[in-house]
Amino acid sequence: MVDQYDNALGFMDKMEAHNRGLLHRAFSIFIFNSSGEMLLQQRAFIKYHSAGLWSNACCSHPYPEEEVELAAARRLNEELGFHTPLKKIFDFIYRASFKNGLVENEFDHVLVGRYDGSIKVNAEEVNDYLFKPMAEIRLELECSPENYTEWFKISFPKIEAWWQQNFV
Repeated sequence: MVDQYDNALGFMDKMEAHNRGLLHRAFSIFIFNSSGEMLLQQRAFIKYHSAGLWSNACCSHPYPEEEVELAAARRLNEELGFHTPLKKIFDFIYRASFKNGLVENEFDHVLVGRYDGSIKVNAEEVNDYLFKPMAEIRLELECSPENYTEWFKISFPKIEAWWQQNFV
C-alpha cells in the first residue's frame, strides 16, 4: 500500500488490495516500434478482471520492496518474452470498480520503450497483440471504449501527448 505521494505504507497481497480498494503501487508499460505504432495486448480471457480487453503492452505490480523499473523489465519479459530499455515518463492515480467487486486504486508509474523484435506471449496473460497507429487507437477509444481497459482509457491522452513530442 502507498499514500498519494507513493510512499510505502505497508505490504499486502495484490488481491486483498483489489478487494479492499486500497491505494497500491502499479506500473504500465507502453512500447512503440520504430514507426511510432503502439504495441497493444488483448488480455487473456482468464484474467480476474478486464479479461479480453485491449490495453497497453504490459501492466502489473512490483513485489514488496522491488524497484518499479526492475519490476517492469521483469514483467515485460514474463508476459511478452522480450527485453528493451524502459524510461519512466510520468505517474498518475486512478480508481476503477469492476462488476466482480474488485477495485483498482493504483498509483501507476508509466514507462515507455521501443521495440521491433519478435514477441513470445505468455498465454496465461495475453490472448493477442498487435502494433497500431496512434490515430487508429484514438478513434477506437472514441467509438468503442468498452473494448479497452479503464487504465488505458485514462492514460492514453497523456501518453499520446508524450508521443506527439517524441515521435511526430
